[in-house]
Amino acid sequence: MQDNNKSIAVELFNQTWDLIEKNDKNQSDIDRMINAAHASRYHWEIAGEAVNIARGEWLISRVYALLDRGEPCWYHANRCLEITLDNDLKDFDLAFAYESTARAAFINQNEVEMAKYLTLAQDSGALIASPDDQEYFFSELKTLHPDVSG
Repeated sequence: MQDNNKSIAVELFNQTWDLIEKNDKNQSDIDRMINAAHASRYHWEIAGEAVNIARGEWLISRVYALLDRGEPCWYHANRCLEITLDNDLKDFDLAFAYESTARAAFINQNEVEMAKYLTLAQDSGALIASPDDQEYFFSELKTLHPDVSG
């Protein structure tokens, strides 16, 4: 049962990401993207570890950021950050937890919080061990703020 939930979680995460990257989303695509992100997170809670749950919250937040839905974006970004900090997750995961919170603050037009979390994201991103992961992180962060250095 555990392996089945893990497989479903991975498949739904990948489906969500494919829909995020799709340029011409219709309403059906949007509904599937929201539902797949939530379902992936649910299955990770059954079969995964804290890192998987945090990443699931990050994905849901990213979906709502894309849809300009401030309240759920903020809620899930904060859950991602809380899970990340509570479980002492570092590197890639900590950087992306701060990125999601900065993005949520931006969507909610909270410039003070955005600046705070953008700085934390940059600082954490600079500590990502893998050069490829660090490069990817900063490419994503630049979609939020083009002046980001890293």
